[in-house]
Amino acid sequence: MRLIRATALTAVATLSLLVSGCSNTDDPAPSGSVAPTAQGPKVVASTSWVGAFAKAAGATDVTVVAPATVQHPPDYDPKPSDLAAVTDADYILFAEFDGFAPRLKEAAGGTGQLIPVQLENTPDAIRSEVTRLAGVFGTTATAEGWLSTFDTEYAKLSQQIRSALPNPPPVAASHLFMAYWGEFAGLTVAGTYGPQPVTPSQLADLTAKKPKLVLANAHLPGANPDIPSAKRVDIVNFPGADLDLLEVFRTNTERLVAAVAS
Repeated sequence: MRLIRATALTAVATLSLLVSGCSNTDDPAPSGSVAPTAQGPKVVASTSWVGAFAKAAGATDVTVVAPATVQHPPDYDPKPSDLAAVTDADYILFAEFDGFAPRLKEAAGGTGQLIPVQLENTPDAIRSEVTRLAGVFGTTATAEGWLSTFDTEYAKLSQQIRSALPNPPPVAASHLFMAYWGEFAGLTVAGTYGPQPVTPSQLADLTAKKPKLVLANAHLPGANPDIPSAKRVDIVNFPGADLDLLEVFRTNTERLVAAVAS
């Protein structure tokens, strides 16, 4: 019996040494690998804009229903396969103006929590919604770090446009959903149009204001009027597949600077 016990102990010790050797030397971790991190909540977002707010708030597992390549994501008609991820999501985020929001709610059943998100690319709205979502996700510290970066980047980009403006700054007309970009750029928005089609009388009124720029809705290209002597600047609100909300601000800054410099 003693011999058997001693033999077993020796075998266990040998196995332990072998396992230890394999994990430390024979099978090294891949270069650049990091230790696994705890998974956060599973989030399904209706569009990339909604998804960007979730990502800014600290969510790391975000699935977007409407592809970022769609011109106007709220009008996307999701297939049943697009909605499959909703069934096991912890949170389903959507904007009230998403045309397919009712289908999201129906697909959610009774498991995931439905959360409407107020979308507007202004500092106050972004801070309010990102902070609120972080409270839901339990990611407040991450959100605060992102918001600090956002405040710095917003100020830098806004100043970049303002420094490029002539004196006095040009007057602008704008699609209703893009008007707040005028404040970001330091422009005076003299008139707005949309979301309904522009009538001849509205076009005449806008033309009479003699805008030099039109802040056009890039996601609704057919909804923007041609105003004589006004340069069209296609402004975006929806980010790409990377869900980088700051990239929206960088893109619009680049387009606005190019417009006022030429």
